[in-house]
Amino acid sequence: MELTEQATFAVGSDAGNGALSIRLSGAWTLRRGLPSAERIEHEIAARRPSAVVFEVHELGAWDSALVTFLRHIEALCTRHHVAMHREALPAGVQRLLALAGAVREQPSVRRVSSRMPRVARLGTAALDLAANGVRTVTFIGDVTLATGRFVRGTARFRFRDLAVLVQECGARALPIVTLISVLVGMILAFVGAVQLERFGAQIYVADLVGVAMVREMGCIMTGIIMAGRTGSGFAAQIGTMQVTQEVDALTTLGIPAVDFLVLPRIVALCVMMPVLCVYADVLGIGGGAMVGTGMLDLTLPQYVHETASAITFTSLAAGVGKSVVFGALVGIAGCLRGMQAGRSSAAVGDAATSAVVTGIVLIIAADGVFAVLFNMLGI
Repeated sequence: MELTEQATFAVGSDAGNGALSIRLSGAWTLRRGLPSAERIEHEIAARRPSAVVFEVHELGAWDSALVTFLRHIEALCTRHHVAMHREALPAGVQRLLALAGAVREQPSVRRVSSRMPRVARLGTAALDLAANGVRTVTFIGDVTLATGRFVRGTARFRFRDLAVLVQECGARALPIVTLISVLVGMILAFVGAVQLERFGAQIYVADLVGVAMVREMGCIMTGIIMAGRTGSGFAAQIGTMQVTQEVDALTTLGIPAVDFLVLPRIVALCVMMPVLCVYADVLGIGGGAMVGTGMLDLTLPQYVHETASAITFTSLAAGVGKSVVFGALVGIAGCLRGMQAGRSSAAVGDAATSAVVTGIVLIIAADGVFAVLFNMLGI
């Protein structure tokens, strides 16, 4: 018989012991496809044989297609409580069948080919959103309780970890904060100079840059930088701890993960963000001074005097106060996404990305709330 013959089977009876005999013939390969097993299912249901046996004298080439077919027959035999004898099958097929049956298939592994109805997808999305909301509120509550323990001095974390995090959030962030702050100050000065030069009011570029940096741009840009640099790092660190089960180990030891991992990171950001904000304000004003003295023929004493007269203590305090809130939001967003990360390497990357997006959105939303409050208070 040629190996190119189509895969077929024939069903018969073994008169000796009342078994159902299946004779396999032809080439059982994926390229040629599989025959339907409906006839075998009908015969098993109708005859109720004592066992299913195989004849493979006419079997040609085979690959995983034969194993798939035999697995389906094995499932039919299990459903109808019929024994399946594999002795006559090739040794390689027997080993593959034993390997396939050694590990049970997980329900979540099989990919569903058909799409869920639109209403079902909408309901699933709503349930996921509600579950994420519950987890977020629970996490914020845990952070609040941990903050209370920190104020009372009973929080369980190591101060040397806090010192390392302060250095990570502060000194190591200076290069990128320096670059962005100077460029933002120069851009503000250049845009203001183009407009104010029409009216001969170049001196007010100092007012524009000073007030904008101190009140808004310094704290916002520093918060966005820290969200992209530090918030994503927190999410990746804690997410990796989730993958390696270090968070579970802390829980097993009776150490609250929020106290040990989350609280020091939030405290470090809240401590260092005001410092970085003031640093960004100074550099932004310096960047504006470079444009003002280089393009507008202003002297440095004139620029400094005009800036000092424009900036008030209220504006400075508003910017620094917002930076503390932004630091807390960045820390919460990064740690939240890290604690919610899955148990795979891909989940760690997703957590870091989500932490950046969440942190930036929270910063912009909080700044809008502050703008409304300051307007109502007349600040």
